[in-house]
Amino acid sequence: MLNKPVLAESLIVFIIVLFVHAVVWDRYSWCAVALAIQAFYVQFKWDRLLQLGGAVFQFRTAANSGLLPASMVIPLLGIAMKERCKSAGIVYFERFGIVVASTGMLVALFLSVIAVGITKPVPTNTCILTGVAGSIIIYTMKHSLTVSEVIEVLEVLLIFVYLSMILLYLLPRCFTPGEALLVLGGLSFVLNQLIKRSLNVIEGRGDPIDFFLLVAVVGVVLLGLFFTVLFIFMDSGTWISSMFFHMMTAVLGLGVIMPWLYRLIQRNPLFWLLQFLFQTQTRVYLLIYWTFLAASACGVVFYQNAKRSSESKKHQASTITRKYFHFIVVATYVPGLIYDRQLLYIAAVLCLAVFIFLEYIRYFRIKPFGQTLRHLLSLFLDERDSGPLILTHIYLLLGMSLPVWLFPRSCAPKGTLSGAGALVPYSGVLAVGVGDTIASVFGSTMGEIKWPGTKKTFEGTATAIFAQIIAVALILIFDSSVNLNSSYAWILASVSLVSLLEAYTTQIDNLLLPLYLQIMFMT
Repeated sequence: MLNKPVLAESLIVFIIVLFVHAVVWDRYSWCAVALAIQAFYVQFKWDRLLQLGGAVFQFRTAANSGLLPASMVIPLLGIAMKERCKSAGIVYFERFGIVVASTGMLVALFLSVIAVGITKPVPTNTCILTGVAGSIIIYTMKHSLTVSEVIEVLEVLLIFVYLSMILLYLLPRCFTPGEALLVLGGLSFVLNQLIKRSLNVIEGRGDPIDFFLLVAVVGVVLLGLFFTVLFIFMDSGTWISSMFFHMMTAVLGLGVIMPWLYRLIQRNPLFWLLQFLFQTQTRVYLLIYWTFLAASACGVVFYQNAKRSSESKKHQASTITRKYFHFIVVATYVPGLIYDRQLLYIAAVLCLAVFIFLEYIRYFRIKPFGQTLRHLLSLFLDERDSGPLILTHIYLLLGMSLPVWLFPRSCAPKGTLSGAGALVPYSGVLAVGVGDTIASVFGSTMGEIKWPGTKKTFEGTATAIFAQIIAVALILIFDSSVNLNSSYAWILASVSLVSLLEAYTTQIDNLLLPLYLQIMFMT
């Protein structure tokens, strides 16, 4: 039997699915419900495989598979985007939302089939459920997608299969199956979009900042794959290898990534970036302010390491200490969301590229900073960093940035959505920056009543909900573009459900919670 936390997590996800489709009920709703039911059953098979060590790859062991919550994210995002763009009359992005939803369902279904296929003995009932869900999804896709859209969905699935085989082999114990579905599924979609837009660049569709995101994400991932393969044959810790690393990074950056970006935006990327960053006085002030916060974050890291004495080498930073970074990130994102969202969009992309590049330096022990980074960051490791990579800080950045990157700007002519949708860009700030932080701090210091089967407390969840409601009130005061149109009950329900999900999930909450809150706000 599934344990109580998994059952509670699944129940919360089912409630969110039903809430979404109570507002948006169409042919895709049947697909989403069928996918959720079969994912619930297959999740049990994945959990059993992980416990018995029968999974094909090595997954993170300190958590359940997380297949159900992960399976519903991309389909629900696509459905919510479709409805918003349909209301705005933007047909192109309405079709794009349908493609996103179909892709998410097919990728999740594929991961379920893998689990069923490698389970011995073959689970007959789960096979029947998976077959029924697959039939419903494929039948709906057949009557909803054009031929070109079907090809696009299959392209993403093919990329996902190859990326999964490569990255899950190279990065053991870094993901649960659910986290792999989210990260690799999203990465597959980004890569396919970049290829598609590169081949159709003459059409001139798309904003330069969107191209900047696509090229930056794909570029840093391909850079990592290149050096991973290279350092199989070389010792990455030597000065010669380090010099080669820096030289090849410059060559690939200036010789591949920059020309690629030039082809997409039809101008010099460096000149465009400099012009963009210093276009207004507000942007200059924001950049100075963010530089100060970045220096403060580095100061926290150095200070905490200075406190670590030689007698306490096994000492790890406390939960409250790690939440300092959440407060710094909130202080970073809120002014950007209020004063200049486009600048925040680009700054988050640059920060993600820097974070991943620094992780390469740490992982490969590239001189002169590789060993230093290993020492400094080891203090902040927790049970989720069980693989060779340290990903928690990258997940934090992604959780704050994804609502900004995934905000359907083309379907919001006035720059904001109506009702609760106006809070979509703030989903990361509310779910991770405020809710998760307050829940951890109050739960670990004052919490006494624990949720059944977890270490999370009722007091932490209650204060998290209250803090997010206060944060929404402050957003209404300081951001004049936000108009909720009396959708307060929906906001309260959304915040409460996501806070309950935080209490029970064992997945990376920094990544999962903002996406679910965004889905609820967009619906």
